Amino acid sequence: MKTKQARQSPANVCDTMAHTPAGTVPSSVTDPRAIKSGQALRAAMLRLLERKPLEQITIREIAAEAGVHYATFFRHHPTKEALLDDVAADQIAQLVGLTLPVLDEAGGDASFLALAAYVNEHRSLWTILLTGGAAASMRAALLRISQRVAAERAPTESWIPVDLAVTCTVTLIVEILSWWLRQPEEALSVAQAARILHRLVLSSTITGAVEALA
Repeated sequence: MKTKQARQSPANVCDTMAHTPAGTVPSSVTDPRAIKSGQALRAAMLRLLERKPLEQITIREIAAEAGVHYATFFRHHPTKEALLDDVAADQIAQLVGLTLPVLDEAGGDASFLALAAYVNEHRSLWTILLTGGAAASMRAALLRISQRVAAERAPTESWIPVDLAVTCTVTLIVEILSWWLRQPEEALSVAQAARILHRLVLSSTITGAVEALA
């Protein structure tokens, strides 16, 4: 639009977006070693989620994958679910950044392709985030952040209120991505998913614009 898990789930992704991640020691935030180990833990969780579901991942595996001591994990997070909250916050920021060009342009091919490619690259993680038990919290957080950022880029005049435009577009994008992630990987290519996103979002925008001008 043209506006400037039956699995054990993360505790509350919305809270993660607004507060320091659970288990993080505030005094260590500026410590280079703590920052490095925190980044290593998030990267390790992403890699492990590409290979197996969350319930099969242990904290010892995460620490080993990250190359940090087992006890170091608990200086950052009390549980693996809390770490997933932290990872989710990073991923929401990435997805919002890829969604905003779609909101601005209502359909550039490259924007939709980049969005689909990114989700597919982290397919296991986004399957958990968008179709699992944390899906409602994830959607709410994604929508809230998108609305805030889009409002800062909104034009002075628009036929549709910015918050409604963002709500409709982000909801449609999330529903399409969720449907895609529930399909077998070989069922739909990245290019095909991007084409569906492009056509449905663009169609919705054009229909709304025509009705508004009628």
